[in-house]
Amino acid sequence: NIFTQQPSYFSDLDETLPTILQVFNNILHKCGLQCEGASAEPQKLEERVNVTAGNMPLQELKDIVLYLCDTCTTLWAFLDVFPLACQTFHKHEFCYRLASFYELAVPELEAAIKKRHYEDNSVCADLWRRISHSRKKVMETFHILINQVCLQPILE
Repeated sequence: NIFTQQPSYFSDLDETLPTILQVFNNILHKCGLQCEGASAEPQKLEERVNVTAGNMPLQELKDIVLYLCDTCTTLWAFLDVFPLACQTFHKHEFCYRLASFYELAVPELEAAIKKRHYEDNSVCADLWRRISHSRKKVMETFHILINQVCLQPILE
């Protein structure tokens, strides 16, 4: 494992966590779910259009769902292979932030996928499969984090 060969990678991971958290904030922002004033970036006045997952262009919805699916799968794979990283994630309140993200974004994206009218039903099926996969990977990631941070210390 590269972390045992190069312990300074833990500090690199620590510095990377805010960027990982920003990925989830970006998805919330794109879906119109970010709270007013929560963004660190100034917002142009003409950008104040109420874009939601339900009214955004189909290609943008597809991009968000693919981005979410890739992100969740990568996070899960990393923590599954290297559970010692869970302590670093815990330091950044990742469980709380992941749960908040899930609660806000997933139902909104699911509703947008269900309510949209598609010219090709295979697009709907693909989006639904990917959002379901993302949901599963969020849960599995959360499980790994809770197991490593809360349950394993009690068992040891």
